[in-house]
Amino acid sequence: MKILIIEDDQTLLENTQAQFKKAGFGVDGASSAEEGLNLLDINEYDSIVLDINLPDGNGFEICDTVRKKENTTPIIIVTARDAISDKVKGLDLGADDYVLKPVDSQELIARVKALIRRNSKKPLPLLTVADLQIDTQARRVTRGGLEIELPSKEFAVLELLARHSDEVVTRSMLMEHIWGSDFETFSNVVDVYIKNLRRKIDISGSKKLIHTIRGGGYSLSDTR
Repeated sequence: MKILIIEDDQTLLENTQAQFKKAGFGVDGASSAEEGLNLLDINEYDSIVLDINLPDGNGFEICDTVRKKENTTPIIIVTARDAISDKVKGLDLGADDYVLKPVDSQELIARVKALIRRNSKKPLPLLTVADLQIDTQARRVTRGGLEIELPSKEFAVLELLARHSDEVVTRSMLMEHIWGSDFETFSNVVDVYIKNLRRKIDISGSKKLIHTIRGGGYSLSDTR
């Protein structure tokens, strides 16, 4: 499970990230609305933990933007603003939960887990590129009707490529999505995973689907 925490208090942000990592989550952190929205544009998360008061905007605007993009990622607002009108506004804009600061980290983690469990019951799309099919709910991959076994991280890499099919997915996007934004950007781990996927997906006699984009990254495409 991977979450995004948007919180302008740097100490609180770092402490909350540490608690979620200790609980086994992958965690990205942002201290401004702009940074949070940028991360949401290039990554997919299982949940968003969102503060309202931010230096360049507010959590209400982020919540509204996310929902207008038809992004159903569970959002939990964590704020010191205790007015009923603020709680109503947040929920009306599409937040799934509204929690007042200070909140015990174990309670927050439990609430996030509950939201993720609830959201996981919603049907997820079947991603298709040519004769490659990725069932994101069953975590099943087939090409030409033949099932392909993938470890969890290889599946995550392929899923991200498929969700951005025909687009260029950079190495940094892949590393931030799969391993977290604090992963060493000079590592060749992405290239290793792509090589393994090519060996399994671009099987002999089949049209090549995984493409290297020079100076850019990779693309899963039937049209390149």
